[in-house]
Amino acid sequence: MALARQVLCVSAFLWLPLARAEPIRYSVAEEAESGSVVGELAEDAGLTPAQLSARRARLVSEDGRQHFRLERASGRLVVAGRLDREELCAQSATCMLPFELLLSNPLQFFRVEVTLEDINDHSPVFPEDQVTFDILEKSDPGSHFPLEAAQDLDIGSNTVQEYSISPENYYFRVSYGSRITGKKYLELVLEKPMDREEQAEMSFSLIAVDGGSPPRRGTTEVKIVILDVNDNAPIFTQDEYIGQVSENMPEGSVVLTVQATDPDAGINGDISYQLSQAVGKSDSAFVIDNKTGEIKITKPLDYEAAHMHELSVRARDGGGLSAICKVLVEVVDVNDNAPELVVSSFSSPLPENTVPGTVVALFTVRDRDSGANGKITCALEDQLFFSLRPAYKNYYELVTVSGLDREETPQYVLRVTAADAGSPPLTSTHTFTVDISDVNDNAPVFNQTSYTMYVCENNVGTVFVGAVSAADADVGLNAKVSYSLAPEQGPERARCSCISVNSENGHVFVLRPLDYEHLRQSEVTVSASDAGSPPLRANVTVRLVVLDENDNAPLVLYPAQESSPASSELVPVSAEAGYLISKVVAVDADSGQNAWLSYHLLRATDPGLFSVGLQSGEVRLRRPVTERDSVKQKLLVLVRDNGQAPLSATAALSALLLKDFSDVRLPHASPPTEDQDASLTTYLILALVFVSLLFLISTAVLLARKVCRRKELKAGHVLYAADTLQSGLADAAATGTLPRPYCYEISLTTGSGNSEFRFLKPILPSLPPQHCAEGQGPDEEQDFPAVPVSTEDMAPDNAGTLSAGQFNALSFNYRVPLLAPGVPVGSGSRAGPSGSAGCERRRLQSQRAPLGGALGQGDAESGCGSGGGRARSSTARLRPAQLSRAEVAAAAAASAAPCNSLPVHPGCVTERRPESQTAREGARPALRRSPPGIAHDTRRDTDTAAASTPWRSRQVLCVSAFLWLPLARAEPIRYSVAEEAESGSVVGELAEDAGLTPAQLSARRARLVSEDGRQHFRLERASGRLVVAGRLDREELCAQSATCMLPFELLLSNPLQFFRVEVTLDDINDHSPIFPDERVTFKVPETSDPGSRFPLEGAQDLDIGSNTVQEYSISPENDYFTASYGTGISGKKYLELVLEKPLDREEQAEMSLSLIAVDGGSPPRSGTTEVKIVILDANDNAPKFTQEEYMTKILENIPENSVVLTVTATDPDEGVNGDISYELSQAVGQSDAAFVIDPISGEIKITKPLDFEVAEHHEFRVRAIDGGGLSAICKVLVEVVDVNDNAPELVVSSFSSPLPENTVPGTVVALFTVRDRDSGANGKISCALEDQLFFSLRPAYKNYYELVTVSALDREETPQYVLRVTAADAGSPPLTSTHTFTVDISDVNDNAPVFNQTSYTMYVRENNVGTVFVGAVSAADADVGLNAKVSYSLAPEQGPERARCSCISVNSENGHVFVLRPLDYEHLRQSEVTVSASDAGSPPLRANVTVRLVVLDENDNAPLVLYPAQESSPASSELVPVSAEAGYLISKVVAVDADSGQNAWLSYHLLRATDPGLFSVGLQSGEVRLRRPVTERDSVKQKILVLVRDNGQPPLSATAALSALLLKDFSDVRLPHASPPTEDQDASLTTYLILALVFVSLLFLISTAVLLARKVCRRKELKAGHVLYAADTLQSGLADAAATGTLPRPYCYEISLTTGSGNSEFRFLKPILPSLPPQHCAEGQGPDEEQDFPAVPVSTEDMAPDSAGTLSAGQFNALSFT
Repeated sequence: MALARQVLCVSAFLWLPLARAEPIRYSVAEEAESGSVVGELAEDAGLTPAQLSARRARLVSEDGRQHFRLERASGRLVVAGRLDREELCAQSATCMLPFELLLSNPLQFFRVEVTLEDINDHSPVFPEDQVTFDILEKSDPGSHFPLEAAQDLDIGSNTVQEYSISPENYYFRVSYGSRITGKKYLELVLEKPMDREEQAEMSFSLIAVDGGSPPRRGTTEVKIVILDVNDNAPIFTQDEYIGQVSENMPEGSVVLTVQATDPDAGINGDISYQLSQAVGKSDSAFVIDNKTGEIKITKPLDYEAAHMHELSVRARDGGGLSAICKVLVEVVDVNDNAPELVVSSFSSPLPENTVPGTVVALFTVRDRDSGANGKITCALEDQLFFSLRPAYKNYYELVTVSGLDREETPQYVLRVTAADAGSPPLTSTHTFTVDISDVNDNAPVFNQTSYTMYVCENNVGTVFVGAVSAADADVGLNAKVSYSLAPEQGPERARCSCISVNSENGHVFVLRPLDYEHLRQSEVTVSASDAGSPPLRANVTVRLVVLDENDNAPLVLYPAQESSPASSELVPVSAEAGYLISKVVAVDADSGQNAWLSYHLLRATDPGLFSVGLQSGEVRLRRPVTERDSVKQKLLVLVRDNGQAPLSATAALSALLLKDFSDVRLPHASPPTEDQDASLTTYLILALVFVSLLFLISTAVLLARKVCRRKELKAGHVLYAADTLQSGLADAAATGTLPRPYCYEISLTTGSGNSEFRFLKPILPSLPPQHCAEGQGPDEEQDFPAVPVSTEDMAPDNAGTLSAGQFNALSFNYRVPLLAPGVPVGSGSRAGPSGSAGCERRRLQSQRAPLGGALGQGDAESGCGSGGGRARSSTARLRPAQLSRAEVAAAAAASAAPCNSLPVHPGCVTERRPESQTAREGARPALRRSPPGIAHDTRRDTDTAAASTPWRSRQVLCVSAFLWLPLARAEPIRYSVAEEAESGSVVGELAEDAGLTPAQLSARRARLVSEDGRQHFRLERASGRLVVAGRLDREELCAQSATCMLPFELLLSNPLQFFRVEVTLDDINDHSPIFPDERVTFKVPETSDPGSRFPLEGAQDLDIGSNTVQEYSISPENDYFTASYGTGISGKKYLELVLEKPLDREEQAEMSLSLIAVDGGSPPRSGTTEVKIVILDANDNAPKFTQEEYMTKILENIPENSVVLTVTATDPDEGVNGDISYELSQAVGQSDAAFVIDPISGEIKITKPLDFEVAEHHEFRVRAIDGGGLSAICKVLVEVVDVNDNAPELVVSSFSSPLPENTVPGTVVALFTVRDRDSGANGKISCALEDQLFFSLRPAYKNYYELVTVSALDREETPQYVLRVTAADAGSPPLTSTHTFTVDISDVNDNAPVFNQTSYTMYVRENNVGTVFVGAVSAADADVGLNAKVSYSLAPEQGPERARCSCISVNSENGHVFVLRPLDYEHLRQSEVTVSASDAGSPPLRANVTVRLVVLDENDNAPLVLYPAQESSPASSELVPVSAEAGYLISKVVAVDADSGQNAWLSYHLLRATDPGLFSVGLQSGEVRLRRPVTERDSVKQKILVLVRDNGQPPLSATAALSALLLKDFSDVRLPHASPPTEDQDASLTTYLILALVFVSLLFLISTAVLLARKVCRRKELKAGHVLYAADTLQSGLADAAATGTLPRPYCYEISLTTGSGNSEFRFLKPILPSLPPQHCAEGQGPDEEQDFPAVPVSTEDMAPDSAGTLSAGQFNALSFT
């Protein structure tokens, strides 16, 4: 139902205009004063003056002119200005001015029509101010002489009512009235005969009076001339008139006046002038006044079209006699033509390698003016790369003057300005757009200097690992980059076949699976080349790093797992718990954490009897052996790595429990006495103390020495600080893996039971990375894989373990590569055992010389290894005794210098690094570097710079010579040819005359170019001849010029060159003489005397010279007339007919003859004109038209010169008195330019197109005049028939835009009217609106339409409507016009803001500073302007239970949320607020969102000890029996932390105790237990201080104090009494003391011996060891850093040496704090704290172990360490 009602409402609204009232009509007299009241418009429209202002009332008319004005204050319509009815409505019977009263808001209009009433404001006007009648003196009384009536623009009674003559005349009266046909007439009537001898002429006024009040009148002068007999012809005052006129003279200007006189009186003495142009020329430029002889111009003259105009003027009297004179009009040139620039050749695009002086364009400039106005200068605007140079005459060349670069400027816009020398000067500009085409002069550039890509081992085939990318500054094919693998240089560097690169996009693929254990990294060179010719290329190194996968299970080395039964381990039954039975040794071929092994007891005969060290693999007794245990025990140990997923292996062991095993090893001794035992114990203790002190003092001295060294390094000798390490080292270090060059060899010697850890040293840290392995090259099989070692960071727990600081204090052998300062490697001769690109070897000549001198001397030995021999042969060695510490530091600094700061020989580059790239980076440090990521060819730059200076000098000289070359050009090549020569006729051998061959014409693309673009000649390239291309007419090309020359240019390309050619056309007799008129009529009175001369216009011949007219003759021969011709004294040629004897009309009324002109050609040509002689008689009859009024219709689109109709008049007289001529006169107020009448035939033609819309009909009069001066008049009415030639017009009266989007349907958007100037069906208009659902058109009133809305609008859906209204008429074919209304929809606040999230969660740490930013909310509004401006605020919470948190604030502009005060996590953990977003509309719309603020905990609460209570009162003591065993629980510290998370994780530590070794505290539980049994030496009262620390950053702590009482009685209650120690116990103590003394002594002696051995025999320790790492498996970043001899700081090592049984071996090797950042590797608390030891470079030499008891590197790799 709602939809139906809506449709009905819309329909009713659209049909509403049909019920509108008729227009409001008024009338007003014309010429009313401005402000005159027309009517009460507001009242008649039913409106009040207030409504007029409120609704913005205004007047709108179709033509836009405002004849009236609306006074809003009074509501009256008044006259706005002068109203002339005749101007507005012409002669229309009614004059109505329609317009509209338009009201806005809402839109409404009223049609208003005002009729203008005529007043008598115009006087009658005659067509001519003076009318002359030639009347023969013998005219009869009663003769009528017609006159043209006066016209009055007024209408009705205000028009002409009567005529009169003043003064009164006895001879004539006026007759006027209307005939039966209704046609008005006006005539003069002769009342009585006239006598010329009495009165020769008379004049009077003819007065016309209208019927107005008061009446108005108009007057014309009538002159009556009484004619006599005509016996004298007119005579000009000059035979030839010469006049000058400027070509810019306006139309209608008088050129000159010709004058002729006739002594006759009356009509016979009235002379009329006629103008005739020379043959072949138009006479439309001039017109002559037939009465006065004034010659005027009818259109502007053009000096460039014709310098001179030749006219003939004929003066004719009323009797038909005439005379001829010549008029020469010279046109004076003015500067009215701007210079013209004609391009003959233009080359674009231009290659960027174009040499200076190349001709880009050839053009000519010309100016059609003459003199100074035609002198032209050319200039090129603001150009440094191009210039202009004159070529030949008015030719110019545009040439290059300097080198071009497309990458810098791809296009040049050159503006050439040509200016003439006129005043003011005229200029013209031509723009040459020169595109620079690309030349392949830029090589591709990679976006990185090198690439490192990673792939996991065991990868699938053809796996994508990365991409390289290069860009080329060129364009097109020159910029198309393709990628390929560059071949490696030399046989020792074969390219890895596993790597492929996509040629299109640079994607790098690995084609086959890789094995980390066989190939750890590989380098290839990727080449990027463009598609230019020749192509340019660039190379980059791509390093492929293979990542290890856990694909190797552990390998058990000991015990051997062969098929033969394994030997059993002997275990004494008296062994205590912890007794070492055996050790499982296993290795893993993987690296990193995949090689970390752990040991587990899988099965055993008695699992409770044995334990296996998780990291060490040591098999120990878990408890003492009992009698119940089986003698033979079998164990199965599981060895598992740390990979994902882990792999494992098993090791089987057997053990025999023997009772007699211990008796074999211990000697029998008699039991000592008690005094001896005590004395021996005392001595042993003293010896042990002494030896220990000696050892400690030695150690302290050694440490002090190390500290001194560290201070020296800090003073300026430290090679590398933490902040100078390359990022690549730091990154690699942080992964927990040693850089590969730092391979270590652990030597474990056999022999005595005290054999311990020997040494730890890096192998070959200073060698070039590519030669670290011991092989012949990178492709040779390595002895063993390089396995990275990673261990756990921990501090030493006992005195037998060396700390990191002690480890750093150890002394190692160094091997340093020595280079002479300033001498590049490889600067000498190339020498090497394998003949490869090796480097010069350098050796020290003097072993005691300073380092600088040592480095500066020596032979050509290489310092970097040749790749063909062992790596150790590539370095020079220094003994410690030969160099001081400062010298060693200097040598280390020299070896540690960055790679890019030293010159490097091409043979010393990394094995898989491209030689070109390495040379650019290292071998040329002084050259300019390209920006990062851009490879730059420095060799090209160097060569260019070296060759630039002489080339530039030659370039300047060549350009200068080329610019001045045109001055020496030759004259043009000239030919001549007869006109009308056949096409293909040979003109000349053009190629030969130009010094060219036909082959050159084709090769250089020769062509002919002329200024006017016409090709009169053709060049035959095959023969080089110039031939005629088409018809050549000299008269057409050069008119009457004495010489006719056709200039053009022969233009050659590649290189540009041209030759000027001029061909002269020779005249032939190809034109006959032509008379101006084909027929000439002479009216000769029969009374003419013999000898009378009648001038004729001579014939004209377009040929020149002897080919022009030579003689005249008459045919047939005539007795009455002869032809007289010749040249007068003034040199003027004349032609006349001469009367030989008297004429007799009664004998012969007329005669005809031919006048023949003959030229002097061979054969001669002739021209003829017919001469008709009419013998005149007396004139006694006036002409008479066949109709008094002619009417016709004509279409407005009829072409010019079409015949409208023909008027005909007859005269019964004969001869000249019977010849009638017609004259045309237009009605008053109308122009006669549209029609012309043939004076002889009476044909009326149109001279210009007619327009029905301008005038629907034309009225004019035609006068017929006979030769005697008598005339007649008729009226001609021409009705113009309308055609559909005007498209409809759409005039907008009102348009509303923008439109609010809440506009109701039916609102008027625009009011417009349509009109068509055509009539009938052509003027009927229909309107349509194109494809619109929201708008429609409805008719308003007559031709008014309204554009209205028909449905609701939504700006968010459609912000703008483009409405196209098409108006079409009903013509055939119909014409249409379209008007576009762009309706913008203005916004209404109908959209609330919308948040981009449904809720927000923000975080803030507790104890925050005030006003801290925690996040932002954001809302968007679909509206625009203020309606879309969103502001934010906190919405009030609903209900008292949800009070808003006062600590949160939101920025109203951007939605930033702030916390205003510090928060406490323990009091407030989270809070929620509601943020409201509202727009700025009216009324505003809003939206809410919940913001949850979460408080993050900070470690701001120290632990709180709950037990034992920490009040000020003394704490109770814990009772501990002296008989308690180790692990006895004394008490438990209980503490809590108010924080949460890891901040609340508590750990417990023993801070202080009376006897720290007696107690232990559980790290997590806080339990205080006995670490060992209580002895008698222990104090009875023990105080314990326990530190409780949380896990926050930084941690907070608290302490808990406890006291313990060691009571015997307390223990007696719980434990049985112990018996006094036996003698065996004393012996055991003595034995332990002896063993300890021996161990400490041996340790001291061994340490001393090792130190001395290292100092004395450094060069003999390692000679044939196996290198752990191969060069081709090293990452370049690590390898470069490794070459400096410095370990990354995170890899500090601690060596733990344990004491115990004689079977103790090397225990573990682990890094300290491997997971810490590099700056905290040392034992400090931060980067600013003093380190315990500096990170110093360590370098040693590569050697094999010297004894069989030392493990090789391969054997060492198979070991496992804890």
